[in-house]
Amino acid sequence: MSSAGAAATAAQRPAPRKGARRDRIRLFQEMGMLAPAVILMTVFLIAPFILSFWTAMTNQPLVPRPTPVRFVGLANFIRIFNDPLFWTALWNVTRFTIWIIPVQCGLAFLTALLLHQKIPFRNLFRGLFFLPAITSMVVVCVIWATLFQYPTGPFNQILGFLSFGMIQPIDWLGDPNWAMFSIVLLSAWQAYGFQMIIYLAGLQGISEELYDAARIDGANALQRFWNVTMPGLRPTHVFVLVITTIQAFKLYTQVAILTQGGPKNSTETVVHYMVRIGYEEQKLGYASAVSVILFLIVLVIALLQRFLLRRYDV
Repeated sequence: MSSAGAAATAAQRPAPRKGARRDRIRLFQEMGMLAPAVILMTVFLIAPFILSFWTAMTNQPLVPRPTPVRFVGLANFIRIFNDPLFWTALWNVTRFTIWIIPVQCGLAFLTALLLHQKIPFRNLFRGLFFLPAITSMVVVCVIWATLFQYPTGPFNQILGFLSFGMIQPIDWLGDPNWAMFSIVLLSAWQAYGFQMIIYLAGLQGISEELYDAARIDGANALQRFWNVTMPGLRPTHVFVLVITTIQAFKLYTQVAILTQGGPKNSTETVVHYMVRIGYEEQKLGYASAVSVILFLIVLVIALLQRFLLRRYDV
């Protein structure tokens, strides 16, 4: 009787899944394919990033010295906050960010709207407008340095011609009042192609049926733009705004090539300040502390942007 009951119980048990072994094999295969990327990111990105927090609390020099490295705690951070040049650099890069976002993103948005229309040679124009984004920033800086040349550069020649000589030549890169503005123009022209492509992808993701329904309801072009296009681009706006902000706070190459932080520290940025401290003065611990502060600033701004844009349904 008991043996018969055990047999019945065993018969009622669900048979093991035939695909369980296959699922495990597939999982191991996926992990194996991910492993090289994870290892490389850990070795070259994650581990150095974590080590920078420890380095920021030491007096680690760039080149090893006979004297041992000492743990200094928050001394590097205190020195940074007491350095007026750091606050000047932070204000400069904040000013650059405030200027570059409307100029660069606005230009990219308008260009994307134009190239989204059915115009002749549309794909050719898309490639041409995207070309600066894939051009080396060093090359772009050399070209624009020629355009900014004082007093006989092309920009000054054009201003003099259009104003009939009433506007005097501008020292674009040598005048503290114009240097940062010049870098904004250069940077916006070089990088707006990337945002343009993102906006084009967002525009192409909006269903044509929504525009057709709006036309049937009698909406004109402006109403279709505000009630169909703009709501459909909300995720794209958030992405572009966050990416542009992060890239703006990383401003370095243009400053290093064109102005070296001058004139009178009017174009000094946090990254340029960090590199100069780390490499020229060989204070690796101090420079690591600057990088940690920059990371926290960018993180807070990015999170705040996302919160506000979602909070107010932008």
